[in-house]
Amino acid sequence: MIFSAYLREGERVGLRPFRLADGPEFTARAHESRELHHPWLFPPVTVEEYEPYATGLIEEGPRAGFLVCERETGAIAGFVNVNNIVHGAFRCGALGYGAFAHAAGRGLLREALGLVLTHAFAPAGEGGLGLHRLEANIQPGNAASIALVRGAGFRLEGFSPDFLYVDGAWRDHERWALTAEMPRARP
Repeated sequence: MIFSAYLREGERVGLRPFRLADGPEFTARAHESRELHHPWLFPPVTVEEYEPYATGLIEEGPRAGFLVCERETGAIAGFVNVNNIVHGAFRCGALGYGAFAHAAGRGLLREALGLVLTHAFAPAGEGGLGLHRLEANIQPGNAASIALVRGAGFRLEGFSPDFLYVDGAWRDHERWALTAEMPRARP
């Protein structure tokens, strides 16, 4: 089924909110992508894990989740989440994202990230998130993720030892950031 109510659309992908009904497709794609994601990312691989994960992205709160769908087929190709959203004087969020194996290497997540940036920096009154800054914390060995944010215009701002607990250990991360005023790739 092709989903026609995208929040933002690019040439090949559309962004839409998570739905609980997406659990079977999302978890099947995540299960197929375990080798691609390891050791960087661990999205839910069962419907039981998916439901609380998606609920946290669906409900109003400090997170916004976007499914990346192929416009031609409606298939879920990946996801981009804006986590830890803080408004007020900070107006910042932290990105989390992943492509699924069938879509990896096709530039779909790059296009989707551009759409998310446009949405995140758009004023809240215009349907956007009204943010000023987005951050991406990436393990130094994750070359694909670093290339993705670098290509979108993010700048390297620093290094944080033992920053996040991932795959059973505290992992070092590079801190990348982009502000609304910085030049970036167009979707």
